[in-house]
Amino acid sequence: MAIRDIVKDGDPILRKTCRPVEVFDEKLAKLLDDMRETMRKAEGVGLAGPQVGILRRVAVVEVGDFYVELINPVIVETDGEQIGYEGCLSVEGKSCNVARPNYVKVRYFNRNGVQMQAECEELTARAICHETDHLDGILFYDKEYKGKIKKKR
Repeated sequence: MAIRDIVKDGDPILRKTCRPVEVFDEKLAKLLDDMRETMRKAEGVGLAGPQVGILRRVAVVEVGDFYVELINPVIVETDGEQIGYEGCLSVEGKSCNVARPNYVKVRYFNRNGVQMQAECEELTARAICHETDHLDGILFYDKEYKGKIKKKR
């Protein structure tokens, strides 16, 4: 495994749409391992292909004990709403409120090419949405929430 350089905001690769993964091989497995190690070293909860200079539909998400490798992910169902601060390993020194679903169901392939499905809530749902946005060239601040936030009592 190796730590990869994280692409920073302003690099045009972050605004490109990724191509699907078609080959599930050792090269893909190494990429996934490197991405997990890079994400952990940077103390993030997710990392997408473009953030390490790879224009493929691949991302990793790790929140607490939950870890998933998302290859060709598609969000098939959402529910609820959460508004909260987001930052990004590629966008240093900036955060903003973003509205995301509180629940997501995502279909994806694992590193062996087996189709899988996961249902996630709260921070994990937020991270999956954030990383899948990266695969379409969307950065979190493109979705900045500018409405009034209701305070919990």
